[in-house]
Amino acid sequence: MIRIGIDLGGTKTEIAALGSDGRLRLRRRAPTPPDYAGVISLIGEMVEAAERELGARGTVGVGIPGSLSPSTGLVRGANSTWLNGGRLDRDLEARLGRPVRISNDANCLAMSEAADGAAAGFHSVFAVILGTGVGAGIVIGGRILEGRNRIAGEWGHNPLPWMTAEEHPGPACWCGRHGCIETFLCGPALAADADGPGARDAGTLPARAAAGDARAAAALARHTDRLARALAHVINLLDPDCILLGGGLSNMEHLYRDVPALWSRWVFSDRVTTPLLRAQHGDSSGVLGAARLWDAEDA
Repeated sequence: MIRIGIDLGGTKTEIAALGSDGRLRLRRRAPTPPDYAGVISLIGEMVEAAERELGARGTVGVGIPGSLSPSTGLVRGANSTWLNGGRLDRDLEARLGRPVRISNDANCLAMSEAADGAAAGFHSVFAVILGTGVGAGIVIGGRILEGRNRIAGEWGHNPLPWMTAEEHPGPACWCGRHGCIETFLCGPALAADADGPGARDAGTLPARAAAGDARAAAALARHTDRLARALAHVINLLDPDCILLGGGLSNMEHLYRDVPALWSRWVFSDRVTTPLLRAQHGDSSGVLGAARLWDAEDA
């Protein structure tokens, strides 16, 4: 038996299969269809193709950019809006003929990194996705903390703490509120802060700042300060054994130096020793964590 994970992203869907020893046996990617029926069909085809190639049947776990409502069972809060309102678990179970486990993609990141990544050996892990969106997942004692309402870790839709007068009330968020952490810390927000509305490429900003671009340097400094404030809130509330960054912006080297140097200003402690780590599995963390939604014993 194998454990199959699916990372259902807005632009790409990834599949990975873990053997009984936890090692990666297969990994593939495909463009994500922009419609619900297409998503069901794609996942079914990817799972079946992987099983044919490996000659084994597997458990299936799926990471999504949202969550299943415990009251209705429907997908909610997905920025891939065509998923919202769908009964994704039942529809996939009908397509694949077996039980399917679904969790938020940030939970899957946290699970993967806590199992055998950068956060291995830490009891409590707060794992952040800094990308097109911003979210987080929590793993305690090797288990995902889902929460009573299955929203544990929805850090990106809290207001940015300790806002300055210039920041208040904050940008409008797709969730209907203003000033959410996501609206300040996501990649498009960082790019727009440096280069104006409509700018999308934040990845070049560190190199531009190093080359003397004052506008890029100022935007990065504001972003770093805001991230430090937002994570100080987490430390005050949860005090995790480590905080881990994933997503495209996690590749910015200065964050691991500058954010811990700043966050003690807002943490209610005489000393802050919390390590800030980078995801070891990179953009594969989500799909590997989805596979681990099933224990090896289950498989």
